[in-house]
Amino acid sequence: MADPPEMPPPLPTPVRWLLLAFALLSLATGIIGIFVPGLPTTVFILMAAWAAARSSPRLHAWLWRHRLFGPMLRDWADGGHVSRRAKWSATAVMAASAALLAVVNVPTWARAFAWISMGCVLTWLWLRPEPSRENPN
Repeated sequence: MADPPEMPPPLPTPVRWLLLAFALLSLATGIIGIFVPGLPTTVFILMAAWAAARSSPRLHAWLWRHRLFGPMLRDWADGGHVSRRAKWSATAVMAASAALLAVVNVPTWARAFAWISMGCVLTWLWLRPEPSRENPN
């Protein structure tokens, strides 16, 4: 397993503490997202890794080597790759959310905004490259 990327230069202590708090909050939200439909996991784990890389080498290394979070972080660091499984998972969750929006009583503008936003995110996501099979991070 590859070592985490090199850490950026140290920041002032108050900034490091704020970034560490942000990393922990993002990590907690990402973990909750594993269990709560509609709450993304990947984006929060990416934010946690970004903040940890600037505030806590130990937390960053733990995330980098984690059996669940590590592969997505390494894929992203290797050129913004997103696995096909992650793409299908996001598609399924957004489709379920869109179907729910179709049957609940929300303003038409809010429903349309949510559907358009999900469509844009899915388009962007499916245009991301996938990790190659020869390079299993």
